[in-house]
Amino acid sequence: MNKQDFNEGFLGFLDASPTPFHAVQNMAGMFDNAGFKRLFEEQKWALEQGKKYFVVRNDSSIIAFTYPKNKNFLMVGAHTDSPNLKLKPNPLIKEHGVVKFGVESYGGLLLNSWFDRDLSLAGRISYLDANNLIKDALVDAKKSIAIIPSLAIHLDREANEKRSINAQTDICPIATTDSEFAWEVFLRELLAQSGVADAQEIYAHELSFYDTQKASFVGLKEEFIASARIDNLLSCYVGMLALCSVDEAKPMLFVANDHEEIGSQSAVGAEGSFLHSVLKRVFREHEEFEQMIRASLFVSADNAHAIHPNFPIKHDAAHAPRINGGTVIKVNANQRYASNAKTIARFCNVAASLGEVTQNFVMRSDMACGSTIGPITAAKLGIDTLDVGAPTYAMHSIRELCGSDDAHSLYKILVGLCER
Repeated sequence: MNKQDFNEGFLGFLDASPTPFHAVQNMAGMFDNAGFKRLFEEQKWALEQGKKYFVVRNDSSIIAFTYPKNKNFLMVGAHTDSPNLKLKPNPLIKEHGVVKFGVESYGGLLLNSWFDRDLSLAGRISYLDANNLIKDALVDAKKSIAIIPSLAIHLDREANEKRSINAQTDICPIATTDSEFAWEVFLRELLAQSGVADAQEIYAHELSFYDTQKASFVGLKEEFIASARIDNLLSCYVGMLALCSVDEAKPMLFVANDHEEIGSQSAVGAEGSFLHSVLKRVFREHEEFEQMIRASLFVSADNAHAIHPNFPIKHDAAHAPRINGGTVIKVNANQRYASNAKTIARFCNVAASLGEVTQNFVMRSDMACGSTIGPITAAKLGIDTLDVGAPTYAMHSIRELCGSDDAHSLYKILVGLCER
């Protein structure tokens, strides 16, 4: 796949995936179209050699894999979630002539980037249908329904020098001046937009605000891609396309977990049982399973911090990746990243053979280092692991920035790794 087609598809995937639920729905559709058969965890699996499969948990995490008789698997891991503002269960606040929504901060988001943006709402609603069955529906308002206005400089003269944001009181999105606004009516309208007309009772919702501005190319020569949720839908897109691009006789698996941004400790996060459970059902015998783990490689793909041209002091000068400078290999002495010399060498060897360049990232020694699903997965499975990612600006902002070359380069390296 050439870079232009790859990037156009990436922009479309970003726009179509405002929540992890939508991202997984879109990836499941892609796998289905590519000939993968869907499995269900509550059913018995009868796997056939030479076939391709995928399985979804909680609508927000997904695993897809080929099934050749081969134990030397390439596994690629990413995460579906991004920092955002999640709606509280009882969100309505009516005061001072407006209706606004109470929200919780999900993950380590840059709160100041959420002011003065056109916001929409998407997610999942659970309801009782006309047949007395509890069902779920994915919903998306698909239009700007709220905004968080900044406080004017006249009322906060020190805003440009020092400003703190109270997550309880300062970031409530404002939706309307209609004091008669009814929350349940609005939820039913969202359901109706998704084709649900028989909701007898609405029980619960998991809804998040998102920026309605579309993903786009930026730069005099379109060197950049700007969008929400680049961290980590970029890696989801790369891993998904890599798996769909390899021959089904090649052993490859892709996993995209939810809840990485809040520590991965959930039934669908990397700390949960999802990947281990799927692998044990594919490799049923203990000896076979252990041989596969020791012969395989897990590539944790998550975005990396590019050196910011306005804040270069925030980087170690010898380990400062540049936008469009190639895939970043992430290293940390304290195992916040799981890369080691052995896994790095294998990745670099394939990259070099394809003419693709790589970069190194190490956090400054006087700054705390983030982490990924890489160390978690390495510890749970005992699998050789590598942490890589595309260099990115403004990580965890409502609108992040990556290069238009880097994701495509990572895609080619992953395909090359699998074909070796």
